[in-house]
Amino acid sequence: MNREATDLAGVRHIAYEALGSTNAEALARARAGESGPLWITADTQTAGRGRRGSAWISAPGNLYATLLLTDPSPKETAPQLSFVAALAVHDAVAECAAQLGPMLSLKWPNDLLLGGKKLAGILIEGESEPAFAVAIGIGVNCVHHPDDTRYPATDLAAEGAIVAPRQILAALSAAMQRRLGQWRRGEGFSAIRTDWLKRAAGLGKQIQVRLPEEELNGLFEGLDEAGRLLLQGPAGRITVTAGEIFGLGQS
Repeated sequence: MNREATDLAGVRHIAYEALGSTNAEALARARAGESGPLWITADTQTAGRGRRGSAWISAPGNLYATLLLTDPSPKETAPQLSFVAALAVHDAVAECAAQLGPMLSLKWPNDLLLGGKKLAGILIEGESEPAFAVAIGIGVNCVHHPDDTRYPATDLAAEGAIVAPRQILAALSAAMQRRLGQWRRGEGFSAIRTDWLKRAAGLGKQIQVRLPEEELNGLFEGLDEAGRLLLQGPAGRITVTAGEIFGLGQS
């Protein structure tokens, strides 16, 4: 069952009670000719997923949303949408739970942390035919969070903020429009990078970056012009395109 509304900063919105995955639904619609922009949400997901195919626990009460965009930028700059979306999620949560704002930070490349614990995640996926389309999947822990032994998580309710998914979504849609305007299809990434670094977890500190074949240790120096992580290791500076940060500690 789904229902359609048009109250998300002028962007169409289709809400489902249950879906396998909001990203999968968005990409299926893109293949069928949907051009967006379009928000797709679900009260629960039965096949939610995170980065590298990991399962995303999708109990009712949290926000599960995907924004579908067609031709948001040249393909080579589309990965920057991870940083655009992360800033929009940060903006939305800070607006809806202002008392928690000082505890929020961004974990490279696209997780939102609250007090050092994962509060929200982002998954960017693309479709090339019949047109280049991008699905920006966002999950925000409003009342539930997984027990993850790899990286601690939390939710808004556990931290004393009662915020409904629809409130986060309304703020998120408006924030996303602002951040996309700032990004300007990649031409404004310098400003996005600057804003992201102001909120970055672990910047200037020693971190561990886990890659499929190895683990790197070094000082988190910043981001390059493409959003890649700059790590100062024992043998010199390393540029990391993809990986998972650990060792940030709790604050």
